[in-house]
Amino acid sequence: MSSGLLALLDDVTAIAKIAAASLDDAAAQAAKAGSKAAGKAAGIVIDDAAVTPRYVVGFASERELPIIGKIAWGSLKNKIIILLPGALFLSFFAPWIITPLLMLGGAYLCMEGYEKVMDLVRPHDHHGEDDVTDDGDKTSLELENEKVASAIRTDFILSAEIMAITLSTVATAPLWLQGGVLAVVGIGMTVLVYGAVALIVKADDAGAAMARSANGAIAAFGRGLVLGMPVFLKVLSYIGMVAMLWVGGGIMVHGLYELGYPTPEKVIHGFATSVAASVPALSGFVTWLVSAAIAAVIGLVIGAIVEPIAHKALVPAFSRVKGLFGQKA
Repeated sequence: MSSGLLALLDDVTAIAKIAAASLDDAAAQAAKAGSKAAGKAAGIVIDDAAVTPRYVVGFASERELPIIGKIAWGSLKNKIIILLPGALFLSFFAPWIITPLLMLGGAYLCMEGYEKVMDLVRPHDHHGEDDVTDDGDKTSLELENEKVASAIRTDFILSAEIMAITLSTVATAPLWLQGGVLAVVGIGMTVLVYGAVALIVKADDAGAAMARSANGAIAAFGRGLVLGMPVFLKVLSYIGMVAMLWVGGGIMVHGLYELGYPTPEKVIHGFATSVAASVPALSGFVTWLVSAAIAAVIGLVIGAIVEPIAHKALVPAFSRVKGLFGQKA
């Protein structure tokens, strides 16, 4: 009896060790996937942090953080309630579709980056739905709800790309581990992006408060913060634009590699390595820089191809289908 009990205790201990190891593996996989997703989704994260503050422009200062909170909550629901189950469903029943979907998201990033470049060249040519018109008869609550809804719709596409990138890094892991990693990364990215947005939005208020300080150094820093934030946001938007192009182009090139067309990625890597060989001390950085620059050019070309297709064919077709369903309803 005692030997049986000892054997049982040994089994329980072994199971506990396996469970602990599994949890450690989940945490390690989440950290690994999160770092990869953050790197590949740099354009999405930076652009989201740069663009989201515009949704609180025109509202009272005390409404800024509540609005950001609503958008963050909507973003979290996008990731956890809709996108996470959808990603696991595809991973289990149609894993072959993950790379094409990732490339579709990459094409979207290329288009977004291309449109931002074109906005610099043609500042008055906008396709966005966020331009506000005829708001005179709406209450502040209605305007706030519209802004929040618009931001959450935009976030859905960006969140889908983040979740797809994350899923691609753990595609061979068990389903439960994929779900855990997606949840951790989804929550982490939401906190990262909207925490940064909250800091950016309130930086002006903090700077104005410091500018009134009796301490000269603090007051000077506060004035510098108030004056510097518009410049910071402008620079951040440019970084986001370029990052979208290089990330989108890179996703497309790597997607071709995964689909059995490795030549573009090999050629780019070979060229970048040969350039980096001339600067041995900075070879890693130069390799990344050259690869990213080539990917950005590819992204710009892809964006130029996708943009007219999306706006002249896909959007009108979607509007017609939506109108037909509206008429039936």
